[in-house]
This record gives sequence, C-alpha cells and structure tokens, in this order.
Amino acid sequence: MWRSTVGLIVILALSVLVALLIADAQPPTKMHRIGILWLGSKSTVNALFEIFQQDLRDLGYVEGQTIRLEQRNAAWQWDRLPSLAAELVQLQPDVIVANTTPGALAAKQATTTIPIVVAVSEDLVAAGIVASLARPGGNITGQNLRDPELAGKRLELLKEAVPSLTQVAVLVHAADRAHDRVPGHIAAEAQALGVRLQRVEVDNVETFDRAFGTVASSGAEALMVMDSAMFNAHRQRILEFARTHRLPTVCGVRVYAEAGCLIAYAPDILEMFRRAAVFVDKILKGAKPGDLPVEQPTKFELVINLKTAQALGITMPPSLLILADEVIK
Repeated sequence: MWRSTVGLIVILALSVLVALLIADAQPPTKMHRIGILWLGSKSTVNALFEIFQQDLRDLGYVEGQTIRLEQRNAAWQWDRLPSLAAELVQLQPDVIVANTTPGALAAKQATTTIPIVVAVSEDLVAAGIVASLARPGGNITGQNLRDPELAGKRLELLKEAVPSLTQVAVLVHAADRAHDRVPGHIAAEAQALGVRLQRVEVDNVETFDRAFGTVASSGAEALMVMDSAMFNAHRQRILEFARTHRLPTVCGVRVYAEAGCLIAYAPDILEMFRRAAVFVDKILKGAKPGDLPVEQPTKFELVINLKTAQALGITMPPSLLILADEVIK
C-alpha cells in the first residue's frame, strides 16, 4: 500500500513536470498587429510613438513576440490619410490607433469592423465619429481633447499675464465642428474679465492671409489660437504673424509654446497616449470599442514661453510662473 502510494505521488509529480515542460515549449501567444495612423511631424510622431511603445511594454506586450506595430504617417498631408488608412486595413490589424480627428475620420471611412482607438481628438461626438461619450457604439472609441472647454481658462491666464488686455481675436478652424460655438460659449467669462472677443475663421490654408488681415485690422491686442490639426501643422506661420504684430498669444498643446506661443494650456498629450495604450490592451483582451466610454483627460499642463514674454516687453507675474509646469527660457 505504501509503495503504491509513493508510486502514485511520483507519477503525479512527473505528470506535473511534463505539463510544465510542454507549456514552456508552446509557441508564444497570438501575435497581435496594431496599425498606427499618424498625422504630424517626424519629431513629434517619434516622441509619441516611444511613449506608446513603452506603455505597451509595461502592459506586457513585447514587440516582435506578442505585438507587431505597423506605422503610416501622412506628415501633415491630409489627402494621404485615406490611402494610408486603406493600407493599414489591408494588413488586417487587430486595432488601429489614430492620433488626430482627420486620421480618425479616414480610419472610420476605411473600416467599420476593425477596432479604432483615437488617441487625441478635438471632439469625437461633434465630428460625427462616435454616437456619444458614454456609449460610442460601432468600432471606435478614444479620448477628447476638451479644447473648447478650456478656452475660458486660457483667457483667464492671458488676462493675468496682460492685465490691460481688452480685446482678443480668437482664431478658429471653420471646418472643425468642435469650434462651432467658439468663442460665444465663453461670453460670460470674457465679460467678467472685461475682454471683448472676436471670432476669426480660417477655412483652409489659402485663407490664412485673409484671416490675418482681419486680426490686424480689428484692433485686437492679443490672439487666442484654438487647437486643430491644421493649426498645429501651420503653427509656425500663425506665431510668426503674431510676433510681427506684437500680439501676445495663448494656445493649446505644448508644441505651440515650444514654437513661440506666450502661454499654452491643454491636456498632457503624452498622458493621453499612455491612456491610448490602455484602450488597446482592453480591446486585445476582448472588450468592444463601442462599449468603452470616450475619456476626457484629467491631467493638464501649463507651459509659458519666457523668451516670447521678454520680446513683447511683458513681465510675467510670479504667481503665474509658479503655476507653470514648464517655463521656456
């Protein structure tokens, strides 16, 4: 009896050992393919890609073993987005990630079945990309930039930097549905600050000069630049106009401040790309994008360009400099 019991224990131990050896010898789990559709400069795209790649690693995905990343970049050429989106769809990825609203629209037109994660968008609902924030529906989810919501805060920061300010031109992209109510939706905030706002529309690249002429002749003392992919692509041109006319500027994401905008206040884009990796992880584990609520960023960053302030003869209040996440000197 004792010997048979020992024998049984040995057999069970050997069975467990063999099972472990077989498990170790199994091929790796499924290789997931992730398509990434970019619209941006090479330097910006590379920085965002590194963050996204690292966060996928942190979530347990190893490139070349469990995931394969396929990138396509339109390099600010909007007309290339549909063909690049179609290329990614042909590869049959498990998920497509888009970093802008135009990219999301191109991906949506290319597929209604492959899950799409929009890392950054001005307003997914206004653009007609998802049905609602709580229940996106379809094959798309992602994150809203909340740009129009932040206009009031940006105006407050600008007024604190330039207390004598009474008139501000607000540059909007007419084709961007998220800008439809700008700046009317912050009329109360503007009145409380003693500032008049003037909406100045840009329809396309060809109408920049006309918009600049409107700003120059309007008596505006400063310029607020709303976030849009097109403005981001042409931020140097916009800020050069502001410098020439000695207009203090307040903008959205930090790249504007790096290009010379006086004050930039917006969600932390790097953090949004970290969240995009979390969305991808959930989808690869079986979640349906239409059931994943669109997220609103909660982490924001304030960047002040002190070089621009000095060039304009503006003395930035210490209270504002203390609040800044970064001061460009």
